[in-house]
Amino acid sequence: MDIASASPRCYFFEVMSVFATAEHEKERLQYFASPEGRDDLYQYNQKERRTVLELVPPLKTRAFSISSSPSAHPNQVHLTVNVVSWTTPFKRKRAGLCSTWLAGLDPQDGVYIPAWFCKGSLPPPPASIPLVLVGPGTGCAPFRGFVEERATQDMSGAAAPIMLFFGCRNEENDFLYKDFWLSHAQNAGPLSIARGGGFFVAFSRDQPQKVYVQHKMREQSEWVWDLILEGASIYVAGSSTKMPSDVMSALEEIISKEAGVSRETAVLQLRRLEKNGRYHVEAWS
Repeated sequence: MDIASASPRCYFFEVMSVFATAEHEKERLQYFASPEGRDDLYQYNQKERRTVLELVPPLKTRAFSISSSPSAHPNQVHLTVNVVSWTTPFKRKRAGLCSTWLAGLDPQDGVYIPAWFCKGSLPPPPASIPLVLVGPGTGCAPFRGFVEERATQDMSGAAAPIMLFFGCRNEENDFLYKDFWLSHAQNAGPLSIARGGGFFVAFSRDQPQKVYVQHKMREQSEWVWDLILEGASIYVAGSSTKMPSDVMSALEEIISKEAGVSRETAVLQLRRLEKNGRYHVEAWS
């Protein structure tokens, strides 16, 4: 596609106005696309010989949570990436730019992938602190690294247990890292019941009624509260739509029920956990 020399037409400005987020930019683009703005469009566009390349924003960077432990995989970085695809209202197939490109790479080709590292929003927990982790879908990515790290820490001394709530649509198609989770939930692993931890999965579409991670949390209400009393830190990661607020609501309900306090007091207790660095959320759209 010629974006470096092609002069944008009136329709280009009309389309851009649909996606403009700043109101003054939207109004200006709509004006250029209108009959009244034709002369000004000519002065701004054709006379200046502007190109499509000048008028579109740069490609946005993609950020992914690292899903591996440096102790378990020295000199490696593992990512958990959902290949984005969808169908438009006019039945046109669309695919995510970065995720589709990554999925199409052949490891044998030795392709160079430009990448960088920056500090994440989920601080790595000390081995002595119990964890309550909630990560549906690709939200489980950072917690795979947490579990790997704690399994490594177990070799030098008993690390605190982990309680993990994972959710996906179908067990058959979406159960990410199934063997990994189940192996660490056995033989006194960090997710095992014998250690005081646990692994709980919600398959939202495998039965008539939808089941999500917050439902599994309520089922284990007493257990979650016990770990909180033992000083557990809570980590939530995944989609930024409804999930974080639904999980927070479930925790408020759990605290209210198990501590025998009002919902308002439970809200204050949860805020105190957040203030004290014991409640962390990493969410993305």
